[in-house]
Amino acid sequence: MFDVTSLLESGGLLILFLIIFSESGMMVGLFFPGDTLLFSAGILSAAGNLHLNSTLLVIFLAAILGDNIGYLIGKHVGPKLFKKDSVIFRHDYIMKAESFFEKYGSKTMLVAHFIPVVRSFAPVTAGAGNMNHKQFVFYDAIGVMAWVLSVTLSGYFIGSRIPGIEKLIEPILIGIVLIFLLPTLYHVAKDPKIRASFKRKFSRKNQD
Repeated sequence: MFDVTSLLESGGLLILFLIIFSESGMMVGLFFPGDTLLFSAGILSAAGNLHLNSTLLVIFLAAILGDNIGYLIGKHVGPKLFKKDSVIFRHDYIMKAESFFEKYGSKTMLVAHFIPVVRSFAPVTAGAGNMNHKQFVFYDAIGVMAWVLSVTLSGYFIGSRIPGIEKLIEPILIGIVLIFLLPTLYHVAKDPKIRASFKRKFSRKNQD
């Protein structure tokens, strides 16, 4: 796992913007959950490494822009994008996001950012499902603001009350990421197609 503290300190707000934007716009949030980054940015803001107001503004703009790019991708190429599974674009990801839309309708965008996977693919699903763009922008903006403020300010609150906690960001993030990965690893282990693929590869190695 890379050093988040050094990454944010060296790249600053530009790195923060690019990662948050990529999570929704390029759908790569599965590799680096945005919650951990926001939490870290809050802690570093409390330590004086980042300016809090600028950090909040940059994260908000990056998430809004990324979500709208994701919406446009879904609107124009969404159905084709998820026809075949790949490392990033798996059909079950889009199905999970779609189930949230079926249950909560347009209000999905109010809570989407708080849920890993759904956060990255909800904008694409909204576009592919021809959700009204004005409705999308309205609900998404509220959801993004709630996500940015709650997670980042939680990190800031803890960082301002526990001096030196910024030095412990790495082990904290490793624990958070492991928690996020456990359901995915369980799903992979129980997937019969993946298990069959591993068995075939193992058999070939034994034969060789």
